[in-house]
Amino acid sequence: MNPIPKNLEPSTQRRRAVSGGFVVNRFNLLVSSALLTVAVTMSSGAAEKAGKAGMSDLQKAHKGTLKIDTEFLNRAPQSTSAQAFFAASHRALEATPKAWLADVPEIRQAAEQNGISHLGGPMLGCVSPEGVRVWVRTVKPAQVTVLVQFPGEERRFGPVASTANSDLTAVVPVTGLVAATHYSYRVLIDGQPIAMPSSAVITTAPAPGSVTGMRIAFGADFHKSGLWHPELMERIRSRGNLATLLLGDLAVDDRKSNVGMHRSDYLLRDLSPYWQRLVASVPVYATWDDHDYFDNDLSGIPPKFTPADRTAVRTVWQQSWNNPPSDFDVKQEGIFFRTRIGPCDVIMLDTRSCRTIEGEANCYLGETQMQWLNEQLLACEGPFIILSSGTMWSDSVSNGKDSWGKWDPAAREHIFSIIEKHKIGAVLLLSGDRHGCRVMKIPRPSGLTLYEFEMGSLGGHEGPPALGTSKESQPFGMVKNFTFGEFTFDTATVDPTVTFRALTGDGNELYQLALTRSQLTPP
Repeated sequence: MNPIPKNLEPSTQRRRAVSGGFVVNRFNLLVSSALLTVAVTMSSGAAEKAGKAGMSDLQKAHKGTLKIDTEFLNRAPQSTSAQAFFAASHRALEATPKAWLADVPEIRQAAEQNGISHLGGPMLGCVSPEGVRVWVRTVKPAQVTVLVQFPGEERRFGPVASTANSDLTAVVPVTGLVAATHYSYRVLIDGQPIAMPSSAVITTAPAPGSVTGMRIAFGADFHKSGLWHPELMERIRSRGNLATLLLGDLAVDDRKSNVGMHRSDYLLRDLSPYWQRLVASVPVYATWDDHDYFDNDLSGIPPKFTPADRTAVRTVWQQSWNNPPSDFDVKQEGIFFRTRIGPCDVIMLDTRSCRTIEGEANCYLGETQMQWLNEQLLACEGPFIILSSGTMWSDSVSNGKDSWGKWDPAAREHIFSIIEKHKIGAVLLLSGDRHGCRVMKIPRPSGLTLYEFEMGSLGGHEGPPALGTSKESQPFGMVKNFTFGEFTFDTATVDPTVTFRALTGDGNELYQLALTRSQLTPP
C-alpha cells in the first residue's frame, strides 16, 4: 500500500521474486497473468459500500467535504493513522486554497506523527521495450531511488530529487531493460525502503515490429467511487494489461480553481489500496475532462476564471500523473501527447483546457493542438492508432451535449478526412464523459467505418440512456455498471486484429467485437 504506516507493512516483505526467479523472459502478454494476481481483502461492510455507487455517490464526489471524502477513504480497510493523516491534510488544504503540498507544514507533521512514509506511488508510466518511469510523491524534499532485480544482481536507478517546485514528486527513469519481460522492483526514499504492494512489477513493452499479443485497458469517469472499487481495479490489473488509458473525470471533482483541494483529492486517490495495486504494476496514461478541470461542462477560460487559474490547475495535473513528457507541458499549452505502446501509436487529446469560443475555427482543440494533431496522425508508424477524446466524437447521446458536433463539427470532419485522404489505417476512437459504456459506428463517405468506444463507466454511475438516438449506428450500450474497456491486439496474423471487450469488475464480458486492420483502413 502506498502511504501506509511503516509498522503495518514492512518493506522487507515487499521484495519478492517473480515466478521463482527475479526475471521472467519473453512474457506472452495474451496470457492472463496468474503471476500477478493478489487477493483483494476487505471487510464485507466495505465491499457492500464499494458496490453501491450511483447518483448519490456522484453527488457526494462533487461536494467533496471532509466527511464525504472520509467516507470514500473508509471503503477500504484503513488504519487510524491513515485516517488521522488524511483528516489533517484535508483541513489544512481546505484552509489554504492556493497551497502546494510543500507549503503546508501540517501535512508533513501529520505524516511524520502517523508514520506515513510517502504521499503517493509508486505509479508506473511511459512504458517502452527498454524501460518505464516510476513516479513517487514524498513527505518532504528527498532523494528517490528505484532498485530493479536483474538476473544475479539488483541495479540502481536514480536518485532523483523530489522538491518543493515539483510538489514533492520525483519521476525516476528505469532504462536498459529487455522487451516483453517482467522485473521485480522496490523504491527507496533517502535510502530507506518504502512499503509497496506485493504485486508490484515492471513489465516492458514488446519490441516494435515483433509478433505480439498485447492488452490495453481504458475508461473514464471514476469520480472517486471507482478508485475504491476493489474488483474493478483488480480485474484490470490481473488480466495482464500492459497499460491503462484514463480519459478524464478521474480523481478530482469540481474543485474549480481551488488547487489546495485538487491536491487533497490526489492525496485521497493515493490512499486507495486498490489504486496502489493497479498503478504499481500497470502503467497509467491520463487526460482530463471537465470535473478534473474546473467544474461540470467548463472549458477554456470560463467567466470568473483567469489564465493564471488554468495554469495552476494544469500544474497540479502534470505533477500528479506520470504521462510522457511533452514540450506543451513546459509551455502550459494543454494536456495532450503522442506515445507508442507496442503495436499502437497512442494520441491522447485535451478537449477541455484549449477550447476557445464556440463556433470559431478549431475552437475545440485550439489552433496549436489542432496543428499538432495533423502532424502526429501523418507521423504514426504502428499498425494501430488509438485516438482519444475526453468527450464524445458522436452526437447521438444527450443530443450531442458538450461533444464535437456541438462545438466544432468542422474540425471533426477535418480529422476524419485526413484519415481517409491519407489512408491512415486502423484508427480506434476512444471517448468518455457520458456515463455508461457504448460502441458507436461512424460511417464515412469513402466507405470506411470508424468505431468509437465510449467507456465512461469506471465509476458505475448512471448517465444518459444506454442507446442514443442513432441506434442503427450503435451496436452496444449499457449503463450503471462498473465497467472498463479492453483491447487485445494480435499482430501474429497477416491482417493484424484488435478485439474489444467490455468487462465488469466481477469478470463478466458484456460485449466483444473483433476487427481487422484492413476493416479499419480507408479503401
